[in-house]
Formats: sequence, structure tokens, C-alpha cells
Amino acid sequence: MTFEVSKNAFLKDGKPIKLISGAVHYFRNMPDTWGDIFKKLKALGCNCVETYCAWNMHEKQKGIYDFSGILDIAAFIKMAQAEDLMVIVRPGPYICAEWEFGGLPWWIQTDENMEIRCMNSQYIACFDRYLEKLFGQIRPLLCTNGGPIIMLQCENEYGYYGDDKKYLNYLAESYRNKGIDVPLFTSDGTQKHHLLDGTIDGLLPTLNFGSRVEENFKAFTELFPDQPKMCMEMWNGWFDAWGDGQHHTTSAEEYAKTVDDMLQCGSLNMYMFIGGTNFGFTSGANHYETFAPDVTSYDYDALLTEAGDTTPKYFAVRKVIEKYVDYKLPDVPENRPKKAYGKVSLKEKTGFFENLHNLSAPVHSDVPKCMENYGTGYGYIAYQTVLNRDYTDAVLSIESLGDRAQVYINTTLAGILYINENLSIKITAKSGDVLTILCENMGRANFGSKMMRKKGIAGRCLIDDKIHFNWNVYPLPMDNLEQVDFTKTEFNENTAFYRGYVDIDEVCDTFLKLDHFKKGFVTINGFNLGRYWEIGPQKTLYVPAAVLKQGQNEIIVFESDGIQAPPEVEFCSTPVLG
Repeated sequence: MTFEVSKNAFLKDGKPIKLISGAVHYFRNMPDTWGDIFKKLKALGCNCVETYCAWNMHEKQKGIYDFSGILDIAAFIKMAQAEDLMVIVRPGPYICAEWEFGGLPWWIQTDENMEIRCMNSQYIACFDRYLEKLFGQIRPLLCTNGGPIIMLQCENEYGYYGDDKKYLNYLAESYRNKGIDVPLFTSDGTQKHHLLDGTIDGLLPTLNFGSRVEENFKAFTELFPDQPKMCMEMWNGWFDAWGDGQHHTTSAEEYAKTVDDMLQCGSLNMYMFIGGTNFGFTSGANHYETFAPDVTSYDYDALLTEAGDTTPKYFAVRKVIEKYVDYKLPDVPENRPKKAYGKVSLKEKTGFFENLHNLSAPVHSDVPKCMENYGTGYGYIAYQTVLNRDYTDAVLSIESLGDRAQVYINTTLAGILYINENLSIKITAKSGDVLTILCENMGRANFGSKMMRKKGIAGRCLIDDKIHFNWNVYPLPMDNLEQVDFTKTEFNENTAFYRGYVDIDEVCDTFLKLDHFKKGFVTINGFNLGRYWEIGPQKTLYVPAAVLKQGQNEIIVFESDGIQAPPEVEFCSTPVLG
């Protein structure tokens, strides 16, 4: 197969082609579901699939790369090829995608001279090494080598962020020098200033938007009259943040009309075809005037649900696409079965403080420092100190806080600090009392100028306006819950671990409801499903069949804020997203 960008057209094997694509993120969907997703994409009438690549998943620790399991991008692409789909790859290095830190790895923040998304030498050295490893996986799968990959993106929505054209040109040259010989493109907002700052000569410019096709191509047509029109992200829904109130949804009929309008004048990639899930601690955040961390579900009100089920929006779009293909569309596959396993009592419980030394080794610090300084990027971090005198209604304040912190005197919760609400509380304590500040990383910003804000305590901790010294710091990535000792059952704090078991005969997708819990995360058989928070809108966590097994399945809930009723969870057959 050959693929090229010609004047106002895409050419496949020398003939004009209209790209009809859908976005699927391999790292948000279990590998055993990829085949089903691709079959449903083909049944929709698509000839192409698009995916971002998550640098921070492939290189969780500097210099250690992972392309296995849910991160096996080569297997994902080969499976798409087996379904006769072309592939568009968007490696970043920045991807946004409502993903933690926009796909950048947390550890780059440990370099004080680092500046992202520009010609900063430290940043370039990091992403050059990563791209070499990533391209080693996908280079054999380029269409020039007999594979299905037809295009790669350089950076992402750079016209929203900066104006370093040397950086964009360097990226394009780096792709070429690393053997990427298929067409390269950029994708940006629709305004003229987005395109002026985000595009470079020699790369196909594409747009991201969700409606009003003719209006949104106005600046593009003026600037690039000889380029084919493509909407690289035709948004069909939106993402949710904790506290939003309701799950964002959009009209199936209106979106189908927008697809029709776009196909009349060019090509498109529907964002998202399936949103999938921000498993573990991978959800990002938006941070403008206030901090808005994203929920665990990335359902997005896409054409397929988070669990891969077809929707009315899917069938409305399918009717439109049928008009643009000259063959009978394949039958739509049946949805994968879902099952309600019922209520499960979490009969074992143990305190957080009783297990602190099991989960982490302390690091002494004169003053608290940000999470990244202690060699960890995700989860939680606890700052602990012994008070050397009595305090009555003293003001404890933090100069700069990443997200949220719970303040304890001994093991009793004294108050909660949150970046959007307050950075100080009053405490009363005795000499010799232990003060603990437990901070959670709720997701680094994935968009905008505040992406480099650090997590944990990023400024001094003051008591009555005086710096408090001498701390022991416990990094808590929470990836080692097998160390939690459930025999330690005597505790009086709200912050605790709960464990129970569910016996399963038939393994199916299911959804976990946590009505009795307030805030925390859940693992099943050691797999981190992601965060929950009573403020919603999301009320259930998606449990893929792949994390379950026949027989006994272990459930562990880490609850930071204290349960409201007996520790009980429920497995349901349908989700509750708000």
C-alpha cells in the first residue's frame, strides 16, 4: 500500500480516498477487547483507526521501557491491520487526551532546568530517546514497509500552547532521521492564531473541533487552500471532572449531521470512537482559574461506551457513513456480556497509620518537598513530624499545595486542605504529638500553562507563620498493597484499607458501586481500577473481565475520608456515570 498527501486529496495506491477514522487508545482498553472494537469500527464503515501513544506509560521510570500487555502498540496495530484498517499514530511526545500530565512522564520534573514543549536541551534529549524506542516498535508497520500506518503526528495542538517553531521543525526532522517516511501532520484549533503558531511547512495541517464544519474551516481555507481538509478530532462528547454534577452527553442526531457535513468536504477522525478508562492514577486534570481533576471513566459519550457497547450515536453515524461507501457494511457484532455479581462485604480492615512503615520507608527532610523530589510520581505522599510544643488554635498553612491534603494530629483527622478551597486550618495539639499531612496526586494538568505544577507539598509548611522543620516523608505510590497487614485491626482513624472477596463462576465485564465509601481507589486481584469520589458524577468503576478470574477474587479499597456505612460494595451490570 502507498499513501500520500496530494493537492486537496489523500491518495491510497494512487487513487483518491476519503479517510473515515475513529480514535481508540490502546492504553485505555484491555488487549482482549481490541479485536471487538476494531470489528465494530469496520461495521460502522470506517477504514482507519487513530491512536495516541502515552510516553508516561511506556517509560514510567527513566530509561526503562515497556511495550507489553496493554502497552503493546505493535500488537494493537497488527490487529487493526488484520481487520483491514489503516492506522494513524500520534506519538506526541505531548498528547493532552485528558491523560496524566498530557502523556509526559512525571520524572522529567525532577530536572530543575527542564522546560517542556520547546527547544530545551534536556527535554529534547528525553523525548529523543523515547521516540527512538517507540519508533522501533512501529517503524516496521509503516505502509512504506508493508504495514497499515499511513500518517504520524508531530506534537499535538501546539497552537494552543506555544510558538517555538524551531521545536516543531526539530520534531519533524527527528521523525525523518529516525526512519519515519510516511506523511507527517499537525492538529490544532480552528482559529488563525492557532494555525499560525502550530503548523510548519511540509506537514499536513489538520483541525480539532466538534461542530460547525464550514465555519471552523474558514481560517484553514485562507491559509492552506491546496491542502486536503481533515478534522483530526471531531469531538462527539466531552470528559467529566470530579464535582461536575452530571455526565457530559451530546446529541446523536446533531453529531451524525456534523459527520455528514465533514464527509461532504473532506476526511475525519471521530474522537472518541471508544473512550475507555483512566485505570489506576492515569487521569489528568485541567487547571485554569481552578483545578479540575478528571474522573476515572473516559466514556466521553463516545460511539461505544466505556465498556465497548454500541450506542444510539453509533447507529446514527453508521447511517450517515453508509452513504459514502460503495459496499454493504458488515453486521454489527453483539456487545460483550455484562454481569451483576451482587453485594460483597469487605470484612477485613486495617488502619493506614498501622501500615505506613509496611508501605514505605521514610526519608528525612528539613522541610517538606514536592512528591517528585522523593522519586515518586503517582498516588500519595505522607509528611510526618513530631511537634515540640503545645499549640492552641494555631494556623497551619502550606505555601503551595498540589491538589489535596489531609492533616492529622496523631491519627485523628484535624482538617482537609484543597487547592480550590483553602490552604490553611487551625490545629490544637500537645508537645510530642505526631503531625501527619497526607497528600494525594489527583492528576497533573494535561493542558495549558500550569502543566509543570508539582505534586505534594511544593512550598513551606508554616505553623503560626513560622517554618516548621524536621520531617519524615513517606512516598506512597500504592503499587504494593500486598504489604498491607490486615491482622492489625485495632485502629481509630478514618483512613483505612478494606478487603473482601467475590467468588465468580462466569467471568464477564461488570461495574463496581461504592455507595458506602467517600474517596479513594480500588484494586481487584492487584489491578488498580482507578479513583472514586462521592462527589461524582461517576458512581461506578468499570471492571473489565480481563482483571477477573474464575473462583475467588480479591477486592481492596483504600478509603481516605472514612466510610458512611458498613464496608460493602456492589457489582452491577450497568454503569452509573452521573
